[in-house]
Amino acid sequence: MLILFSLGWFRKLLKTGETLSIQREKEDIITPNSVTSVASLSSSSASPLPAEPSGKSPSRPQQLQLALTSEQRWKKKYDLFVCHSSTDSDMEEATRLVLSLEAAPHKLRCYLWHRDACPGAAIATEFAHALKESHVWALLITPSFVQDDWCKYVMHQVLAEGPMSNRMIPLLQNLPHTEYPVELRFYYYIDLSRNPDRGHSIVNKSVLRYLENLAQKELKSHRKLDMSESGSQKDKETLKQCSPATSTLPVTNVEEK
Repeated sequence: MLILFSLGWFRKLLKTGETLSIQREKEDIITPNSVTSVASLSSSSASPLPAEPSGKSPSRPQQLQLALTSEQRWKKKYDLFVCHSSTDSDMEEATRLVLSLEAAPHKLRCYLWHRDACPGAAIATEFAHALKESHVWALLITPSFVQDDWCKYVMHQVLAEGPMSNRMIPLLQNLPHTEYPVELRFYYYIDLSRNPDRGHSIVNKSVLRYLENLAQKELKSHRKLDMSESGSQKDKETLKQCSPATSTLPVTNVEEK
């Protein structure tokens, strides 16, 4: 069964690779070379997170700018990993989701296995690497998903990597609740069956919210470091002031009588 799945996987990869490469956005995107740390942004004209002592909160565009240029974001290669089965309908839905997220203005970085997997790489190794290099994981749970061994493998890897975290987003589509995976019963999910476009928008907001939280943590970490360095400098100055002053006495020549 595994051999047949692998052969089908490569055929779909070759079939869809060329089409998807044309569909991807060709506009300029944010690159690691344009990344600015949150600490440097806080000293610029943009308002930092959290609110300044004046009580004014940063605007939504400023929050997004901090999130999208955060050093913490660029420590991983992808913002979102999308897990789906190898059926055509699931691949098409996953592609629609990814293309909507990669579009301007936010241009999130997504991993889509039938587009981004390296041909010839071991499937388990490729999935494990992509999961580790992604901030958030989306599971497109369909009737085909619950029957797919690789989807179950990825689901358990996600649960092991970030149990009870907000990094996993279950996406339910055309699946009776009775067939919903038992392992995910304690997680909220997004139902794509009724309104896929609205579901895609919620996924986009969820990923951006996670990136904003990363930026806030980065800013707090920089502030703590600055306060620590400032405190150490003050301690050194205090010790220097409290140390006894060394006086120099005039030297007198003593003549021998």
